[in-house]
Amino acid sequence: METQTDSQTPTASEKPKRSELREFIEMIITTLIMALFGITFVVRSVNVPTGSMNNTIYSGDFLLVNKFIFGYEGGVPLDGFTPHRPIRRGDIIVFKFPQSEDQNYVKRVIGLPGETIEIRGQRVYINGQELPETRVIAESDLEDSGRLNILEEHPTAGAQWKVYYRPGSDFEYETQDAEPLPELPLPSGRYRDYKNEPHYGIGRPFKIPEGCYFAMGDNRDNSLDSRYWGPVPRDYVIGRPLFVYASFDPNPQASLGERLGSFFSKGRWKRLGSLVK
Repeated sequence: METQTDSQTPTASEKPKRSELREFIEMIITTLIMALFGITFVVRSVNVPTGSMNNTIYSGDFLLVNKFIFGYEGGVPLDGFTPHRPIRRGDIIVFKFPQSEDQNYVKRVIGLPGETIEIRGQRVYINGQELPETRVIAESDLEDSGRLNILEEHPTAGAQWKVYYRPGSDFEYETQDAEPLPELPLPSGRYRDYKNEPHYGIGRPFKIPEGCYFAMGDNRDNSLDSRYWGPVPRDYVIGRPLFVYASFDPNPQASLGERLGSFFSKGRWKRLGSLVK
């Protein structure tokens, strides 16, 4: 005796399909969750408002920062959890400003913990040996205030990055030996207040404390850095910039609407995706 299957029973291929609207909403929610997770735990977005790292980084660049590369997150070691490496000389780092932790700074690591650094004019000495750097003479670009116009370049054997100076800035500050330099933070938890002239490592050697780094901007004549306010504690380091995901020449005096408009009219589209190194 033959049995008949119920013609009303749907097969696997006939199961009700989810609406396209529902699928779209689920996709958006999933993307937002993944983006929120990444921004919170893996990467971070940073805007560079000043020209202290020109021309390596332009004023107006937006950077994506790897928060795990150095094995720390919020001062907590991440050994065994994520692939990481030590901070090296030449690394560009994003860190909390030692005198105001709500501000993020971007500089290049020049001196490592325990080393002695001294700056004489345009030359940097580490443990008595000159650090090779390609020195570039440059001036402000009239067409784009966020970058420099190169006038001269002086390559140096062994140099791995470029540093920028204004014309005629090759001078040495007078030796300052009236005030001893603290190697540890002051009782307030911060380093000494910086003045209008560089202080640390200028005119005499300065020993970098253990657990700290001497960081300087590539635009040496336009950078408030470790020369002014001292070394950067390891726990203040947030991460390393990966690449530029947006860039435009902003007017700091412009309104919010004008700034948004300048994103399209003054966007540096060729910088999108540029690696930071």
